[in-house]
Amino acid sequence: MTEHVLNAEGLNCPLPILKAKKALKSVPQGEILLVRSTDPGSVADFAAFCNQTGNELISSSTEGNIYKFEIKRS
Repeated sequence: MTEHVLNAEGLNCPLPILKAKKALKSVPQGEILLVRSTDPGSVADFAAFCNQTGNELISSSTEGNIYKFEIKRS
């Protein structure tokens, strides 16, 4: 399985979500996109995004000012 990573650090809302949406198009179904963001609003944004799109938010974590998300493409 190929690792799919999106570095959205330094981008503000709505860019992390828009870039993730675009990146997910190239992720095969069932594989995971790892997203790194510095936007505090991205925590709520990615939860809502996954809920609306049917993709699965596998995990959401914070390390310092970096927010990490694992999204499984449906």
